[in-house]
Amino acid sequence: MGSETMSAPRISVVIPHYNDPAGLKACLDSIDRQTIARDTFEIIVGDNNSPCGLAAVEAAVAGRAKIVTVEEKGAGPARNGAAKHATGEILAFIDSDCVAEPGWLAAGAEQVAPGRFLGGRMFVLRPEGPLTGSAALELALAFNNEAYVRKSRFTVTANLFVMRADFERVGGFRVGVSEDVEWCHRALATGLTIDYAADAAVGHPPRPDWAALLVKTRRIQRELFLFNIERRHGRARWIARSVLQPALIPGDAAKILRTPGLEGARLRAIATLARLRFWRGGAGVLQSLGFRI
Repeated sequence: MGSETMSAPRISVVIPHYNDPAGLKACLDSIDRQTIARDTFEIIVGDNNSPCGLAAVEAAVAGRAKIVTVEEKGAGPARNGAAKHATGEILAFIDSDCVAEPGWLAAGAEQVAPGRFLGGRMFVLRPEGPLTGSAALELALAFNNEAYVRKSRFTVTANLFVMRADFERVGGFRVGVSEDVEWCHRALATGLTIDYAADAAVGHPPRPDWAALLVKTRRIQRELFLFNIERRHGRARWIARSVLQPALIPGDAAKILRTPGLEGARLRAIATLARLRFWRGGAGVLQSLGFRI
């Protein structure tokens, strides 16, 4: 009697993870609610050797995904390590602290194609309780992935669809630079095109306070600086961009004032915005002068 051959899933969901089993569980729960059949996709978690231990990661996964331990630190290496184990023709990247809308995989899989990668819609999840200035700021301004895709020609890696063959041709994510921007620009340079998938939606939690927002901002600031100085006239442009940070406050403040649902938190959001813009401006100038931030 001949043995049956199992067909490979069409989609491989790739999730980098570091020491957040509760967030990982919520992410996987959202993937459980996808509208497409479960046998059409696999899930691979690239765990960055989390201090919580493999047992905690396995408990969060609960048999729903393959776990790959990646020793090299960083979300980029974790994605790369997990993607190496993918068998689907489509790679769908999401972060472990995010939750996918039920139609996420169906929408992304329908629109992605050989030679074309996608950035899906990002939105900020509203937290329970009163809004802090940082949370209100991110609800108003964070993750405008449509603008990133259409104007800046990149997508955040928390919501990226690409054919596995194209990903392997472009190569994995780099370490130390702004990996989403760098990878997308490298992909475009190989001849791929980028498009926006409005119906492939992923939610991201806001940073709860200034300390968490600063950790995120400092990391992005370092990565963007290293990415930009590799470009022609990059240092001069970086200085100009840094000096102009405070000038962006009025326009961003107007967006905060127009954002619904921020009643009672708008002034806190604008104060956090001003603090953030001045911090980024000063930090950028210091970076240009050779100082570490």
